[in-house]
Amino acid sequence: MLWLVIKSLISGVLVGIVSEAAKRSAAMGALVASLPIVSVLGMVWLWQETKDTNRLADHAEATFWFVLPSLPMFLLIPTLLRRGVGFWPSLMLGCVVTVGLYLAMTWLGPRLGLRLPF
Repeated sequence: MLWLVIKSLISGVLVGIVSEAAKRSAAMGALVASLPIVSVLGMVWLWQETKDTNRLADHAEATFWFVLPSLPMFLLIPTLLRRGVGFWPSLMLGCVVTVGLYLAMTWLGPRLGLRLPF
């Protein structure tokens, strides 16, 4: 239980750092947010808990393929905001599109020979 609390605190602090950096500079906040900090932390936590190289390799590879369908969200949201759509609807639509693209990736990926372990 203590390990879960430690992981949660570290992860929460990183989200706070992104938010604070973005207040000072949109570019700096974006740079910090774009770093694969969550992925790296996830791999560290997974390694610490399992020492399973195959599981870690599968996780890293699947993360790569699932990052791709999340990228259009970062173009859709600013486009909607600049066209006068409110923040919450823009965010919601970006998330809905991303979920749709994730579903498409889980369906299409294996048909294209991608290893997406589930």
